[in-house]
Amino acid sequence: MPNGTYGGVRGEKFTKNYPLLDHFVEKNYIYDIIVVVINKKSRKVKMDKIAVLIPCYNEELTIEKVIKDFKKELPDADIYVYNNNSKDKTEEIARKNGAIVVNEYKQGKGNVVRSQFRDIDADIYVIVDGDDTYPAEFVHKLIEPVKNGQADMVTGDRLSNGTYKIENKRPFHEFGNKMVKKAINVLFNADLKDIMTGYRAFNKRFIKNMPVLSTKFEIETEMSLYALDKKYIIKEIPIDYRDRQEGSSSKLSTVSDGIKVIKTIIRMFKDYKPFKFFGAISLTFFIFGLLVGVPVLVEFFKTEYITKVPSAILATGFMGLAAVSLQCGIILDTITRQHREDYELNLLRYEQIEKNNNKK
Repeated sequence: MPNGTYGGVRGEKFTKNYPLLDHFVEKNYIYDIIVVVINKKSRKVKMDKIAVLIPCYNEELTIEKVIKDFKKELPDADIYVYNNNSKDKTEEIARKNGAIVVNEYKQGKGNVVRSQFRDIDADIYVIVDGDDTYPAEFVHKLIEPVKNGQADMVTGDRLSNGTYKIENKRPFHEFGNKMVKKAINVLFNADLKDIMTGYRAFNKRFIKNMPVLSTKFEIETEMSLYALDKKYIIKEIPIDYRDRQEGSSSKLSTVSDGIKVIKTIIRMFKDYKPFKFFGAISLTFFIFGLLVGVPVLVEFFKTEYITKVPSAILATGFMGLAAVSLQCGIILDTITRQHREDYELNLLRYEQIEKNNNKK
């Protein structure tokens, strides 16, 4: 519609629906204004909904600062504090500072994360500890690759820039981190720098399709293993790390939690790489069978008699176990492959449902 042709039915219709246009009709601005109004009504600008997830257990000394820091960096984000049976004022302080507080009564960080993944609906998720060891100002770097579709999970790498080594006052924790990192990188042929970081960003597809099985602090290891096995895109962003404030104590136990992490790695190895897992067991039994059985065979070929009957029986047992283990590996590898195919199909269905929901 050219300038000046604003009279008649069309002009009356627009000025009736938008009374403020009467002024602009006099000025011959009706064309520009109508275009702007129509565009604003027809164009839906979808903003990414961001959720900050903070699992907490007795963090009254630090939770206020963590909430304020993330509110400053992400003023439009929803901040969820999941209180895990805290015995101090964590819940009260979190509510006073405007966080959405949910009580999770099953003890353990893994249980908290499971509930968060199930309960919370968003486009981008940020998970961070409530102990103020991870600076909020790095959150934009973590979110950016997820927002741009360059990654499904972004981890805050504490180890690459050396701040964790400087700040961390628990040397066995660093040793455990390195051991776990090495084991997982070898297992999955990967090159991750920080497997057990508690500062991560995810997209919705990752969150809503991950079955959380861990109950405690081994959850970080599980998330890394799951992402590697399911071929999700992982990006690591170097971040600064600071040690806990004085008076704030770590909930980690170097020995017990370290054992849980090792158990998690073994379980994941068995579940995700069954052929390699049972193949290694089979090879071990086969080697033992050879060590015990070769002298028996040598004796038999020389004398045509077997005097080392116990050794012969033991060698036969080892070889039998080797054969059974190999068969288990082959069968479970086939089942695992089928599971991966089913997972991919379910993922396609999930994405189709999300596309249909977004169109509505």
